[in-house]
Parts: sequence; C-alpha cells; structure tokens
Amino acid sequence: MLRKLAFVALALALPGAAQGQAPQPRVSVLLSSFKFTPKVIHLRAGQPIVLHLENTGSGGHDFSAPQFFAAATIAAADRAAIVDGTVQVGSRESRDIALTPAAGTYSLKCTHTMHKMFGMSGKIVVS
Repeated sequence: MLRKLAFVALALALPGAAQGQAPQPRVSVLLSSFKFTPKVIHLRAGQPIVLHLENTGSGGHDFSAPQFFAAATIAAADRAAIVDGTVQVGSRESRDIALTPAAGTYSLKCTHTMHKMFGMSGKIVVS
C-alpha cells in the first residue's frame, strides 16, 4: 500500500506523467558576454516548451521580452520568475520557464547597463 501511494505521489508531481504525456520540448538560450545564442529564437505557436536560459558569463544578465511573455501562457510555477517581462539570470546560473508561446515576432534584449548597446539583443519568432 505504501509503495502504491509513493507511486501516485510521484506521478502527480511530474507534469504530464499521470496523463502519459511526453515531456515538453526544451529550447536552450545561452546568455554570455553581450550576446544571446541563438540570436533569433524560433518557436511554434501553441506548442508548450520549456525555455532554458543559461548564463555562461561571469556577470549577471537578463532575458527581457515583455511583449513575448505578455502574449504567452506561462506555467503557474514559473510566473514569479518573470518581473515586468524580464527574467534575471545570475552568473553561471540557469532558469527554466515553462510556457506556451503565441504567434508573433518579439524583441529580446538584456537590460543591464550597456549590454544591449554592446550587442545583447535578438528576437523571438513564433509561427
């Protein structure tokens, strides 16, 4: 009985596990010294993804795309990580944001002082 309860608890804790769904696709974006890789992020409208943001630099960066986040459906557990359309990612840290993007083309930038001026900008294309 205890074993059955542990299995049920695990199944409920894993998104999609109880319904037999496959894990969400993961889209990785590297934040480094004054660039996003890739510079243009291509996503499919209505397809749930996990946006994996990884800061490989020695200083802090952010992923600022207010219109993108406003149009997307964000997983409840990840909403607090987005403040005014921006996700902060500390040095050598990463963050995952589960979302379902809406169609459109959105601007992307790092809002840290002078980072955009040095080239830390891009766009998100959702088709």
